[in-house]
Amino acid sequence: MSRPLAVVTGATSGLGRITALELARRGYGLGVVARSESKAEALLDDLRGVADDVQADVFLADLGLIAEARRAGREIAARYGRLDVLVNNAGLHAFHQRVTAEGLAEMTAVNHLGPFALTQELTGTLLASGAGRIVNVASEAARQAGGITPASDLRATAPYTRRESMALYGRTKLMTIMWTQELARRLDPTRITVNCCDPGFNATGLGRDLPGSAVLRRLLNILRVGDPRRGAGIIVRLATDPVFARTSGGYFSVRDAKPLPCPEPGRDEKVQRELWTESLSLVVARPLP
Repeated sequence: MSRPLAVVTGATSGLGRITALELARRGYGLGVVARSESKAEALLDDLRGVADDVQADVFLADLGLIAEARRAGREIAARYGRLDVLVNNAGLHAFHQRVTAEGLAEMTAVNHLGPFALTQELTGTLLASGAGRIVNVASEAARQAGGITPASDLRATAPYTRRESMALYGRTKLMTIMWTQELARRLDPTRITVNCCDPGFNATGLGRDLPGSAVLRRLLNILRVGDPRRGAGIIVRLATDPVFARTSGGYFSVRDAKPLPCPEPGRDEKVQRELWTESLSLVVARPLP
């Protein structure tokens, strides 16, 4: 395929959907990682509406399961000889604890371990492009994490309340920033860059578990509050703008792509390496389905 290629997770709604549509408009071929086949097919119809000659593939996987994230990564690598952009956008704010079939907290798995595993499987395919880009979607909520102890936080499955969920969600997004910066140190920025962003407040399906969330989202859309097109804009910039062609390890704000520091306590490189090591141990321990 001569056109540039991008894989987008969480592309059937919200920021990911807008990102996928914009990349299609710019001539990218797309690989969509989705849980729902029907929603993925609806997205394909939308993609054809913005680009008649769009080339898109669907890879079905639940990124809350490490084994499925690894399988999807291998299927994508087998389908494409190279990959130019990987957007890890899929995310979840769970307001109560749910434990996956692999024995991990679903929010930790979806927001961190699934993207980590998928990226591990696709790094070689990104290297084949000669100028690959990885964009990870973080959040300002990372500042609410409170603290982080990678070995225990990655494995924590204790129940929590709706109020307590904010700090736990923030911790998974802090992991996103930490992992991005550690991965950037491990990759040659002339061959693959990896950056993350805070897309700001967006009226999307992220908090779909919250009672009344659908009604609230419709109201916000009517009032033009939290327009996800703005949040998707920073994702697309990091994925395509020549300004970021050799920038790696950055965390950027939706506000004019302003560089942001990794919040404490995740800024220490030693803690970032520990998160990497512990994440990798959990990934390799889960066999492929």
